Parts: sequence; structure tokens; C-alpha cells
Amino acid sequence: MNAAHEPRLARVAAIVADPSRSRMLAYLLTGEYASASELAKAASVTPATASGHLVKLMGAKFVVCEPRGRHRYYRLADAEVAHALEALALVAERDGHDRAWAHPERTRLRLARCCYGHLAGKLGVAVLDSLQRGGRLGTTSDGFELTDSGRTWLARLGMNPSLPCSRRRFAYRCVDWSERRDHLAGQLADEMFQHFTTKGWLRRGSGRAVEVTVSGQRELLPRLDEQDA
Repeated sequence: MNAAHEPRLARVAAIVADPSRSRMLAYLLTGEYASASELAKAASVTPATASGHLVKLMGAKFVVCEPRGRHRYYRLADAEVAHALEALALVAERDGHDRAWAHPERTRLRLARCCYGHLAGKLGVAVLDSLQRGGRLGTTSDGFELTDSGRTWLARLGMNPSLPCSRRRFAYRCVDWSERRDHLAGQLADEMFQHFTTKGWLRRGSGRAVEVTVSGQRELLPRLDEQDA
């Protein structure tokens, strides 16, 4: 096959190969907006250097910019970019996986972290396991849908079992960087993460880290082990 028709992997590799740009992209994996100065600090570069990197990231459609008054804020372009970065991180560390995750800061990330608006890490995997084990998800052509059992379970958690329609994919698998298994992504995963934090069961820590509160240990974790009647 003509090489011109193959995926342009070299272009993507060149973007993420630079350590400063990689640190910026990792910082944006929270799914939130960040200013150029915040990204410069995260990448340990000057504001002028950060601006040059952001121009390249936007040109490659990795990042988008939203002007707000006199300020400009940046975020990852979409969920596909976030999932690609997670997959690259998994491949990059597969030889030293256990050593990499032994560091205390990594241990916090491994327990629970934010992945572009949804929950990842051991807790994120546990949520998907609970949904599947309890028969709360049914398979569709592009991911999952809630079953009657799933809607009942969401109601017990205090969520609206009839989530509003969205243009985004409703629920699908996302390969987890630390666990090398799948956690849940999509609208449902985002709504659940937001609900868990609003209830005070989870609390955002520094960076991508997420902490399980005392209330979460009492109210959320046991519900992941519930068996539907």
C-alpha cells in the first residue's frame, strides 16, 4: 500500500515527543481549561516558550483555545485526544509498570484520578466492574446503555435515572493507564463523577488526583459491591 495512505503517526509522534508539550498535555488531561501561564508552570518553561508550544498543539488539533475577555484558556480538543494520550502513556511504561507506580505520588493517582472529566484508576475500574457485574449496562453498537437495573441503581445513588440526551457518546470503554483494564468513559461516566463530587464522596486533590472522603468510604464504596435483587 502507498505510504501516503497510511496513518500519519510521525506527525503525532513529533507533537508528543517534546517533553514540555507532553507535560502540558498531561496537565490538561483533567479535562479542565488552563491558562498559558498555568501550562508554562506545569511544563517548567517561560511564558514565551509555552506560547510557541501552544501554537503547535493547536495547529495539530490537540488543543483548542477559548478567549474569555482579555484572557485565553486552553483545553484538550476532545475525548479522542485524551484517550490517545492515556494509551500512549500505557505503552510508554509497560516495561517498568510496577516500579513506576510504586512512587507515593503515583500511588495516589493509581487509586483514583480524573481522566478528561470521568473517573479513572482503581476506583474508576471498580465502577465499571460494578455496573457490568450487576447487569446494569447493556451492550450497544458503540458502547453501553443503561438497563432497568442500572437506572434503579443510579436512583439509589441519588442520580436522575433518565439522563438528558447529549451529542456525546453515552457510555463506552476507556483503557486505564495504571490498571491496564477498562474504566467507563462518556456522558454517563462524566455525570457519575460530577455526582460523586457534589455528594462529597470524592474530592479533587492536586493535579489529576482524586481523594475518597470519609463519607465516600461509608456511602459510595459499599454500593459498588451491592448485588441487585
